[in-house]
Amino acid sequence: MIEQLTIPTPAGAFDAIAAGPGDGRPVLLLHGFPEAGVQWEHQVAELGADGYRAVAPDQRGYSPAVRPEDPAEYGIAELVGDVLALADALGWSRFDLVGHDWGAAVGWWTAAEHAARLRTLTAVSTPHPAALAQAIRTDEDQAMRSAYLSEWRQTRATEKRMLANDAEALRRMFEWKVPRGHVEDYVLRLSEPGALTAALNWYRAGRPDGEAGPIEVPTLYVWGTEDVAFGSTAALGTENWVTGPYEFRMFEDVTHWLPEEVPEAFTAVLREFLATR
Repeated sequence: MIEQLTIPTPAGAFDAIAAGPGDGRPVLLLHGFPEAGVQWEHQVAELGADGYRAVAPDQRGYSPAVRPEDPAEYGIAELVGDVLALADALGWSRFDLVGHDWGAAVGWWTAAEHAARLRTLTAVSTPHPAALAQAIRTDEDQAMRSAYLSEWRQTRATEKRMLANDAEALRRMFEWKVPRGHVEDYVLRLSEPGALTAALNWYRAGRPDGEAGPIEVPTLYVWGTEDVAFGSTAALGTENWVTGPYEFRMFEDVTHWLPEEVPEAFTAVLREFLATR
């Protein structure tokens, strides 16, 4: 059974979905742009049935009660701080962390800076930040894939374009690979006043100070070969930034939206990884 939670933190109350016994092994799942915690609905239900305590929050800007207006309040330090604050509020001293897209980026930074808090890290789609930065500098293909970042940092112009014509551009972003019900949910959420701007503030917060370091915790990285945002150079280069136990799973002919496009196959891989750690 999926539960609806409100998790209070110093930054505000985060909405979340959850499943599993309260004393189960804790797993925190972080969504990406332009989604919400419901992205993990399948995984939360399955992990809960396995006896884990799985929680997927709507992150900063996506939870209405944690929606600051200043883009500077969406920096990596704040986003990682939210992860720790959520875990503290849930009473978790150590937990498994799973992230997709921006959620994976936050996961990499959390693992790099707070390894003692994590039992494992599972990153989906987004490579290690340093591997991605290097690929953007040295690989023309990745530089082209990442060109959209400059456009999305344009205040208001991007929001207007994405929401025009019944959010046509926003809907097309999902490449018809995400369940229609989820797409409608995301569009409805991001059509609320200020919601899409808050989500885009993740891109507008500015670059982090310094570089994410090597990852010591056991790590699973999952990547689809048809990912439009992240090419093979960064994906294959990620192993160079993990010093702990590392597994790389490549899904052939699967896009950026991997957890929702092939939920059963991805959940099987996640279950296998967690069971061995």
